[in-house]
Amino acid sequence: MSEASWTAAPGAPLRGEVRVPGDKSVSHRAIMLASIADGTSRIDGFLEGEDARATEAIFRSLGAGIEAPEPGVRIVHGVGIDGLRRADGPLDCGNAGTGMRLLAGLLAGQAFDSTLIGDASLSKRPMRRVTGPLAAMGARIETGAGGTPPLRIHGGQALRGIEFDNTLASAQVKSSLLLAGLYADGETVVHEPRPTRDYTERMLAAFGWPVDFAPGLARLRGGYRLQATDVRVPADFSSAAFFLVAASIVPGSDLLLHRVGMNPRRTGLLHVLRLMGADIVESKVGEEGGEPVADLRVRHAPLRGIDVPEQHVPDMIDEFPALFIAAACAAGVTRVTGAEELRVKESDRIATMAAGLRALGVAIEEAPDGAHIAGRADGFAGGGVHSHGDHRIAMSFAIAGQRARGPVIIDDTANVATSFPGFVPMAKAAGFGLRED
Repeated sequence: MSEASWTAAPGAPLRGEVRVPGDKSVSHRAIMLASIADGTSRIDGFLEGEDARATEAIFRSLGAGIEAPEPGVRIVHGVGIDGLRRADGPLDCGNAGTGMRLLAGLLAGQAFDSTLIGDASLSKRPMRRVTGPLAAMGARIETGAGGTPPLRIHGGQALRGIEFDNTLASAQVKSSLLLAGLYADGETVVHEPRPTRDYTERMLAAFGWPVDFAPGLARLRGGYRLQATDVRVPADFSSAAFFLVAASIVPGSDLLLHRVGMNPRRTGLLHVLRLMGADIVESKVGEEGGEPVADLRVRHAPLRGIDVPEQHVPDMIDEFPALFIAAACAAGVTRVTGAEELRVKESDRIATMAAGLRALGVAIEEAPDGAHIAGRADGFAGGGVHSHGDHRIAMSFAIAGQRARGPVIIDDTANVATSFPGFVPMAKAAGFGLRED
């Protein structure tokens, strides 16, 4: 993927109505479970981003029949729990850490060998957090040096259920083990130190697999089958987060976001922004595809620095780059602790955000598990920042440009297409000053 850049500068107050793309986590899982279900499933609201499309391409190569009659719609002809077949070559996950970690579990139970590869960013990310417990279930998976991709998965292994106490609060680890548990003898149980997102559990239940789950615990047994179902993917809260923060900090903003996914394990940022003084109101609360949804109206409000409660950290791990921008515009100091997972995302998000904020005149002190950010009433200085190929970093600094005293040049923005295709035109239509260079 070639490098690209943006120039962000103050535009207009954010106004109007926006529907951000479909939830990436739900899109991944819908393709996976529909492909191994009995029958034909329809997915509406599928994210047309490169990460989700990479997962779609992988399941096509594994034998699932997938049609795309129109953008955002997929018709998946499932091959059943044991119907996948060996692909002709390596399976390319692109930039999708979720895709690779979940596939490691699902493919560990197949009768054939598979190799998972990814792009330069994904190839640096840690995989032993899933390959270790999968090995305890009987899987045979080889990693690259240092426990990173590629993953070479040896098929034909007899998997057995385990009871796993995860030291990480990671929905990806939990989901990988549960997907392996579909093919395992006995019961697979995952305990977590803090509750994490329960997309996999909710979707397994929607496809008819018996699964018990509660905050911090999930369990299932092997030996059942998945039944095709229709899935409506809600708008992605992580994508909505950029507009929630931007409208909160840009004076005069009044923006309505439609049908945003409100999974309680995903909306930590909403709670934290409200603690900081944000004006965000929910309406039309309902459910789509087994997931809670709501319209969100956000209006500009003065923010104040806070100590971010650690109980919200696992529920907003992808939204911290946007939160750092909000904190830089808040009165006082915002302190983040307990977020060491940020060090091993698409980039080291603590270090990358700290470097970018300093380049824009913000005082920030890094910690191993977070940062202290001193807010500035006058916003940001102009300057140049580098996203290091991290889509959420790039979009967060596009927000910063809306409160900057000079242009903010953001380098390496091509990867935004992995999670939020069409971000630039949607942001400009809402009022952002943003240009692709």
